[in-house]
Amino acid sequence: MGPSGFISATYEVQDALEANELFQRNGWTDGLPIIAPTERAVSQFLDVVRLKPADLIGVEPVRRRAITAEKVAIAAVMAGCLPEYMPVIVAVIQAMCKPEFGMHGCTASTGGSAPMLIVNGPIRTQLGMNSSHNALANASRANATIGRTVRLFLLNVLGGYPGQLDRSTLGHPGKFTFCVAEDEEDNTWLPLSIERGLAPGESCVTVLAVESPHQIMNEWTQDPKEILDTYAAAIRSNMLTYSIWEGNYAMVIAKQHRQLFIAAGWDKRMIREYMYEVAQVARKEWRTVGKAAVAGRKDENRMYHALRSPDDLLVVAAGGPAGGFGVIAPPWYGKKSLAVTQKIEV
Repeated sequence: MGPSGFISATYEVQDALEANELFQRNGWTDGLPIIAPTERAVSQFLDVVRLKPADLIGVEPVRRRAITAEKVAIAAVMAGCLPEYMPVIVAVIQAMCKPEFGMHGCTASTGGSAPMLIVNGPIRTQLGMNSSHNALANASRANATIGRTVRLFLLNVLGGYPGQLDRSTLGHPGKFTFCVAEDEEDNTWLPLSIERGLAPGESCVTVLAVESPHQIMNEWTQDPKEILDTYAAAIRSNMLTYSIWEGNYAMVIAKQHRQLFIAAGWDKRMIREYMYEVAQVARKEWRTVGKAAVAGRKDENRMYHALRSPDDLLVVAAGGPAGGFGVIAPPWYGKKSLAVTQKIEV
Protein backbone atom coordinates (compact mmCIF):
# COMPACT_ATOMS: atom_id res chain seq x y z
CA MET A 1 0.00 0.00 0.00
CA GLY A 2 1.41 3.36 -1.04
CA PRO A 3 1.21 6.65 0.85
CA SER A 4 -2.10 7.42 -0.84
CA GLY A 5 -3.66 4.25 0.55
CA PHE A 6 -4.28 2.63 -2.86
CA ILE A 7 -3.40 -1.03 -3.32
CA SER A 8 -4.42 -1.66 -6.95
CA ALA A 9 -1.68 -2.33 -9.50
CA THR A 10 -0.57 0.66 -11.58
CA TYR A 11 0.43 0.78 -15.25
CA GLU A 12 2.33 3.34 -17.28
CA VAL A 13 0.85 4.05 -20.73
CA GLN A 14 1.43 6.73 -23.35
CA ASP A 15 -2.09 8.16 -23.45
CA ALA A 16 -5.78 7.50 -22.85
CA LEU A 17 -6.09 5.50 -26.07
CA GLU A 18 -3.34 3.11 -25.03
CA ALA A 19 -4.91 2.83 -21.57
CA ASN A 20 -8.14 1.72 -23.18
CA GLU A 21 -6.32 -0.81 -25.36
CA LEU A 22 -4.51 -2.19 -22.32
CA PHE A 23 -7.82 -2.81 -20.57
CA GLN A 24 -9.32 -4.35 -23.72
CA ARG A 25 -6.37 -6.72 -24.19
CA ASN A 26 -6.59 -7.91 -20.60
CA GLY A 27 -10.35 -8.46 -20.66
CA TRP A 28 -10.99 -5.87 -17.96
CA THR A 29 -13.92 -4.29 -19.77
CA ASP A 30 -17.36 -5.21 -21.07
CA GLY A 31 -16.11 -4.70 -24.63
CA LEU A 32 -16.91 -1.00 -24.71
CA PRO A 33 -14.30 1.78 -24.32
CA ILE A 34 -13.44 2.84 -20.78
CA ILE A 35 -12.17 5.93 -18.99
CA ALA A 36 -8.71 5.36 -17.51
CA PRO A 37 -9.03 5.02 -13.71
CA THR A 38 -6.14 7.25 -12.72
CA GLU A 39 -5.31 7.74 -9.06
CA ARG A 40 -6.43 11.35 -9.28
CA ALA A 41 -9.82 10.42 -10.77
CA VAL A 42 -10.42 7.62 -8.27
CA SER A 43 -9.52 9.97 -5.41
CA GLN A 44 -12.10 12.50 -6.61
CA PHE A 45 -14.80 9.82 -6.57
CA LEU A 46 -13.86 8.69 -3.07
CA ASP A 47 -13.84 12.27 -1.79
CA VAL A 48 -17.53 12.67 -2.70
CA VAL A 49 -18.54 9.86 -0.35
CA ARG A 50 -15.80 10.64 2.19
CA LEU A 51 -14.30 7.17 1.97
CA LYS A 52 -10.71 5.99 2.07
CA PRO A 53 -9.47 3.44 -0.48
CA ALA A 54 -9.45 0.58 2.03
CA ASP A 55 -12.87 1.32 3.53
CA LEU A 56 -15.21 -1.64 3.29
CA ILE A 57 -18.36 -1.26 1.16
CA GLY A 58 -19.55 -4.81 1.66
CA VAL A 59 -18.68 -8.51 1.59
CA GLU A 60 -19.79 -10.93 -1.12
CA PRO A 61 -21.75 -13.45 0.98
CA VAL A 62 -20.76 -16.74 -0.69
CA ARG A 63 -17.02 -16.42 -1.34
CA ARG A 64 -16.58 -13.82 1.42
CA ARG A 65 -14.75 -11.38 -0.83
CA ALA A 66 -14.20 -7.99 0.77
CA ILE A 67 -15.28 -5.12 -1.49
CA THR A 68 -13.35 -1.92 -0.86
CA ALA A 69 -14.22 1.63 -1.79
CA GLU A 70 -11.15 1.80 -4.02
CA LYS A 71 -12.34 -1.06 -6.24
CA VAL A 72 -15.87 0.32 -6.51
CA ALA A 73 -14.58 3.78 -7.43
CA ILE A 74 -12.30 2.30 -10.10
CA ALA A 75 -15.29 0.61 -11.73
CA ALA A 76 -17.27 3.86 -11.62
CA VAL A 77 -14.48 5.84 -13.28
CA MET A 78 -14.07 3.19 -15.96
CA ALA A 79 -17.81 3.21 -16.69
CA GLY A 80 -17.77 6.95 -17.42
CA CYS A 81 -19.55 8.13 -14.27
CA LEU A 82 -19.21 11.57 -12.74
CA PRO A 83 -17.96 11.71 -9.13
CA GLU A 84 -21.37 12.83 -7.86
CA TYR A 85 -22.84 9.47 -8.88
CA MET A 86 -20.85 7.68 -6.17
CA PRO A 87 -23.51 7.74 -3.41
CA VAL A 88 -25.86 5.81 -5.71
CA ILE A 89 -23.15 3.33 -6.67
CA VAL A 90 -22.16 2.67 -3.07
CA ALA A 91 -25.81 1.97 -2.22
CA VAL A 92 -26.11 -0.39 -5.20
CA ILE A 93 -23.13 -2.47 -4.09
CA GLN A 94 -24.39 -2.53 -0.50
CA ALA A 95 -27.76 -3.80 -1.72
CA MET A 96 -26.17 -6.49 -3.89
CA CYS A 97 -24.13 -7.74 -0.91
CA LYS A 98 -27.29 -8.58 1.05
CA PRO A 99 -27.63 -12.40 1.19
CA GLU A 100 -31.25 -12.29 -0.02
CA PHE A 101 -30.13 -10.73 -3.32
CA GLY A 102 -28.01 -13.78 -4.14
CA MET A 103 -25.21 -11.96 -5.98
CA HIS A 104 -23.06 -15.03 -6.56
CA GLY A 105 -25.89 -17.16 -7.91
CA CYS A 106 -27.36 -14.61 -10.29
CA THR A 107 -23.86 -13.76 -11.59
CA ALA A 108 -22.76 -17.36 -12.14
CA SER A 109 -26.02 -18.86 -13.41
CA THR A 110 -26.52 -20.15 -16.94
CA GLY A 111 -29.81 -18.21 -16.84
CA GLY A 112 -27.98 -15.01 -17.71
CA SER A 113 -29.69 -12.46 -15.46
CA ALA A 114 -28.71 -8.84 -14.94
CA PRO A 115 -29.13 -6.51 -11.96
CA MET A 116 -31.94 -4.03 -12.61
CA LEU A 117 -31.51 -0.76 -10.69
CA ILE A 118 -34.51 1.46 -9.83
CA VAL A 119 -33.61 4.84 -8.33
CA ASN A 120 -36.02 6.93 -6.25
CA GLY A 121 -35.92 10.23 -4.42
CA PRO A 122 -34.40 13.69 -4.94
CA ILE A 123 -31.08 12.33 -6.17
CA ARG A 124 -32.76 11.40 -9.48
CA THR A 125 -33.20 15.02 -10.47
CA GLN A 126 -29.92 16.14 -8.90
CA LEU A 127 -28.03 13.76 -11.17
CA GLY A 128 -30.19 14.33 -14.24
CA MET A 129 -31.46 10.77 -14.37
CA ASN A 130 -34.02 9.85 -17.00
CA SER A 131 -37.48 8.49 -16.25
CA SER A 132 -39.33 9.47 -19.43
CA HIS A 133 -38.55 8.92 -23.12
CA ASN A 134 -36.52 5.76 -23.72
CA ALA A 135 -36.55 5.18 -19.97
CA LEU A 136 -34.90 1.75 -20.06
CA ALA A 137 -32.29 2.64 -22.66
CA ASN A 138 -29.96 5.41 -23.82
CA ALA A 139 -31.11 8.83 -22.72
CA SER A 140 -29.03 9.77 -19.68
CA ARG A 141 -25.37 9.57 -18.77
CA ALA A 142 -26.26 8.88 -15.16
CA ASN A 143 -28.59 5.98 -15.97
CA ALA A 144 -26.17 4.44 -18.45
CA THR A 145 -22.96 4.71 -16.46
CA ILE A 146 -24.35 3.87 -13.03
CA GLY A 147 -25.79 0.68 -14.50
CA ARG A 148 -22.57 -0.06 -16.38
CA THR A 149 -20.53 0.27 -13.19
CA VAL A 150 -22.25 -2.85 -11.86
CA ARG A 151 -21.04 -4.94 -14.80
CA LEU A 152 -17.45 -3.67 -14.56
CA PHE A 153 -17.52 -4.29 -10.82
CA LEU A 154 -18.74 -7.86 -11.32
CA LEU A 155 -16.04 -8.46 -13.93
CA ASN A 156 -13.02 -7.04 -12.19
CA VAL A 157 -13.79 -7.36 -8.48
CA LEU A 158 -15.70 -10.64 -8.38
CA GLY A 159 -14.28 -12.30 -11.49
CA GLY A 160 -17.58 -12.53 -13.36
CA TYR A 161 -16.01 -13.23 -16.74
CA PRO A 162 -18.16 -14.95 -19.38
CA GLY A 163 -17.22 -18.59 -19.66
CA GLN A 164 -15.53 -18.55 -16.26
CA LEU A 165 -17.56 -17.53 -13.20
CA ASP A 166 -20.30 -16.11 -15.45
CA ARG A 167 -21.78 -19.17 -17.14
CA SER A 168 -24.61 -17.37 -18.93
CA THR A 169 -25.84 -19.33 -21.93
CA LEU A 170 -27.22 -16.24 -23.69
CA GLY A 171 -27.43 -13.28 -21.31
CA HIS A 172 -29.27 -10.15 -22.44
CA PRO A 173 -28.42 -6.49 -23.16
CA GLY A 174 -29.24 -5.53 -19.57
CA LYS A 175 -25.88 -7.05 -18.69
CA PHE A 176 -24.26 -3.94 -20.16
CA THR A 177 -26.43 -1.58 -18.13
CA PHE A 178 -29.97 -1.67 -16.72
CA CYS A 179 -30.82 1.38 -14.63
CA VAL A 180 -34.01 3.45 -14.50
CA ALA A 181 -35.26 6.34 -12.38
CA GLU A 182 -38.90 6.28 -11.33
CA ASP A 183 -41.11 9.11 -12.59
CA GLU A 184 -42.33 10.46 -9.25
CA GLU A 185 -43.50 13.88 -10.47
CA ASP A 186 -45.83 12.95 -13.32
CA ASN A 187 -48.38 10.89 -11.39
CA THR A 188 -50.17 10.63 -8.05
CA TRP A 189 -48.88 7.20 -7.11
CA LEU A 190 -46.63 6.51 -4.16
CA PRO A 191 -43.00 6.12 -5.24
CA LEU A 192 -41.51 2.66 -4.94
CA SER A 193 -39.20 3.94 -2.19
CA ILE A 194 -42.09 4.84 0.12
CA GLU A 195 -43.85 1.57 -0.64
CA ARG A 196 -40.70 -0.22 0.47
CA GLY A 197 -40.39 1.61 3.76
CA LEU A 198 -38.41 4.81 3.18
CA ALA A 199 -39.58 8.25 4.25
CA PRO A 200 -40.66 10.96 1.80
CA GLY A 201 -37.65 12.94 0.62
CA GLU A 202 -35.19 10.08 1.09
CA SER A 203 -33.31 8.67 -1.88
CA CYS A 204 -32.78 4.96 -2.47
CA VAL A 205 -32.03 2.32 -5.04
CA THR A 206 -33.85 -0.98 -5.44
CA VAL A 207 -31.84 -3.81 -7.02
CA LEU A 208 -33.28 -7.04 -8.40
CA ALA A 209 -31.88 -9.74 -10.65
CA VAL A 210 -33.99 -10.03 -13.79
CA GLU A 211 -34.13 -11.80 -17.11
CA SER A 212 -34.66 -9.87 -20.34
CA PRO A 213 -37.58 -7.41 -20.15
CA HIS A 214 -40.74 -8.11 -22.15
CA GLN A 215 -42.52 -5.10 -23.68
CA ILE A 216 -46.31 -5.25 -23.92
CA MET A 217 -48.83 -3.04 -25.73
CA ASN A 218 -52.56 -2.51 -25.28
CA GLU A 219 -54.15 0.54 -26.93
CA TRP A 220 -57.60 -0.98 -27.51
CA THR A 221 -59.23 -0.44 -24.13
CA GLN A 222 -59.46 1.94 -21.20
CA ASP A 223 -60.55 -0.75 -18.77
CA PRO A 224 -57.81 -1.16 -16.12
CA LYS A 225 -58.48 -4.87 -15.76
CA GLU A 226 -58.19 -5.50 -19.48
CA ILE A 227 -54.93 -3.57 -19.61
CA LEU A 228 -53.58 -5.53 -16.65
CA ASP A 229 -54.63 -8.78 -18.32
CA THR A 230 -52.10 -7.94 -21.03
CA TYR A 231 -49.32 -7.45 -18.48
CA ALA A 232 -50.39 -10.67 -16.76
CA ALA A 233 -50.18 -12.54 -20.08
CA ALA A 234 -46.49 -11.61 -20.29
CA ILE A 235 -45.98 -12.96 -16.76
CA ARG A 236 -47.82 -16.19 -17.54
CA SER A 237 -45.75 -16.58 -20.69
CA ASN A 238 -42.59 -16.31 -18.63
CA MET A 239 -43.92 -18.88 -16.16
CA LEU A 240 -44.61 -21.35 -18.96
CA THR A 241 -41.63 -20.78 -21.24
CA TYR A 242 -38.92 -19.89 -18.70
CA SER A 243 -39.50 -20.37 -14.98
CA ILE A 244 -42.53 -21.29 -12.91
CA TRP A 245 -41.03 -20.11 -9.62
CA GLU A 246 -42.65 -17.24 -7.78
CA GLY A 247 -40.71 -14.11 -6.87
CA ASN A 248 -40.19 -10.41 -7.57
CA TYR A 249 -41.41 -9.23 -10.95
CA ALA A 250 -40.85 -5.62 -12.00
CA MET A 251 -43.71 -3.96 -13.86
CA VAL A 252 -42.81 -0.69 -15.59
CA ILE A 253 -45.84 1.36 -16.61
CA ALA A 254 -45.45 4.21 -19.08
CA LYS A 255 -47.48 7.40 -18.95
CA GLN A 256 -50.40 6.52 -21.24
CA HIS A 257 -51.36 3.51 -19.18
CA ARG A 258 -50.66 5.35 -15.94
CA GLN A 259 -53.11 8.09 -16.91
CA LEU A 260 -55.81 5.51 -17.59
CA PHE A 261 -55.24 3.77 -14.27
CA ILE A 262 -55.23 7.03 -12.32
CA ALA A 263 -58.34 8.32 -14.08
CA ALA A 264 -60.11 5.10 -13.09
CA GLY A 265 -59.00 5.47 -9.47
CA TRP A 266 -56.46 2.64 -9.52
CA ASP A 267 -53.34 2.96 -7.39
CA LYS A 268 -50.31 0.68 -7.19
CA ARG A 269 -51.81 -1.41 -4.40
CA MET A 270 -54.90 -2.21 -6.49
CA ILE A 271 -52.70 -3.12 -9.44
CA ARG A 272 -50.61 -5.48 -7.32
CA GLU A 273 -53.65 -7.19 -5.84
CA TYR A 274 -55.28 -7.75 -9.22
CA MET A 275 -52.06 -9.02 -10.76
CA TYR A 276 -51.58 -11.46 -7.89
CA GLU A 277 -54.94 -13.03 -8.69
CA VAL A 278 -54.60 -13.28 -12.47
CA ALA A 279 -50.87 -13.99 -12.89
CA GLN A 280 -51.04 -17.74 -12.42
CA VAL A 281 -50.96 -20.89 -14.54
CA ALA A 282 -52.14 -24.48 -14.20
CA ARG A 283 -49.55 -27.23 -14.29
CA LYS A 284 -51.26 -28.85 -17.30
CA GLU A 285 -50.59 -25.71 -19.37
CA TRP A 286 -46.96 -26.78 -19.71
CA ARG A 287 -48.17 -29.21 -22.36
CA THR A 288 -49.14 -26.28 -24.58
CA VAL A 289 -45.55 -25.03 -24.74
CA GLY A 290 -43.71 -28.27 -25.44
CA LYS A 291 -43.09 -29.21 -21.81
CA ALA A 292 -45.36 -32.22 -21.52
CA ALA A 293 -42.51 -34.15 -19.93
CA VAL A 294 -42.73 -31.99 -16.82
CA ALA A 295 -46.47 -31.39 -16.83
CA GLY A 296 -47.13 -34.81 -15.35
CA ARG A 297 -50.45 -36.57 -15.04
CA LYS A 298 -51.00 -36.16 -11.32
CA ASP A 299 -52.01 -32.86 -9.83
CA GLU A 300 -52.22 -31.36 -13.32
CA ASN A 301 -54.79 -28.81 -12.18
CA ARG A 302 -52.54 -27.36 -9.51
CA MET A 303 -52.29 -23.60 -9.86
CA TYR A 304 -48.99 -21.74 -9.60
CA HIS A 305 -48.87 -18.05 -8.69
CA ALA A 306 -46.18 -15.81 -10.13
CA LEU A 307 -46.08 -13.87 -6.87
CA ARG A 308 -45.87 -15.09 -3.29
CA SER A 309 -48.07 -12.14 -2.33
CA PRO A 310 -49.14 -8.90 -4.05
CA ASP A 311 -46.11 -7.17 -2.52
CA ASP A 312 -43.77 -9.28 -4.66
CA LEU A 313 -44.72 -7.12 -7.66
CA LEU A 314 -42.66 -3.93 -7.99
CA VAL A 315 -44.76 -1.36 -9.85
CA VAL A 316 -42.58 1.36 -11.36
CA ALA A 317 -43.77 4.53 -13.11
CA ALA A 318 -41.45 5.30 -16.03
CA GLY A 319 -41.57 5.86 -19.76
CA GLY A 320 -42.49 8.45 -22.37
CA PRO A 321 -45.92 10.03 -22.81
CA ALA A 322 -47.06 8.37 -26.04
CA GLY A 323 -48.07 4.77 -26.62
CA GLY A 324 -49.94 2.16 -24.61
CA PHE A 325 -46.76 0.37 -23.58
CA GLY A 326 -45.34 -1.24 -20.50
CA VAL A 327 -42.68 -3.75 -19.50
CA ILE A 328 -42.52 -6.89 -17.43
CA ALA A 329 -39.04 -7.80 -16.13
CA PRO A 330 -39.19 -11.36 -14.75
CA PRO A 331 -37.08 -12.64 -11.88
CA TRP A 332 -33.95 -14.69 -12.43
CA TYR A 333 -34.86 -17.57 -10.13
CA GLY A 334 -37.90 -16.76 -8.07
CA LYS A 335 -37.27 -16.29 -4.37
CA LYS A 336 -33.65 -17.48 -4.70
CA SER A 337 -32.87 -13.83 -5.45
CA LEU A 338 -35.07 -11.12 -4.00
CA ALA A 339 -35.25 -7.37 -4.55
CA VAL A 340 -33.29 -5.28 -2.05
CA THR A 341 -33.87 -1.58 -1.37
CA GLN A 342 -30.96 0.43 0.01
CA LYS A 343 -31.05 4.02 1.23
CA ILE A 344 -28.64 6.37 -0.56
CA GLU A 345 -26.56 8.36 1.90
CA VAL A 346 -25.91 11.80 0.45
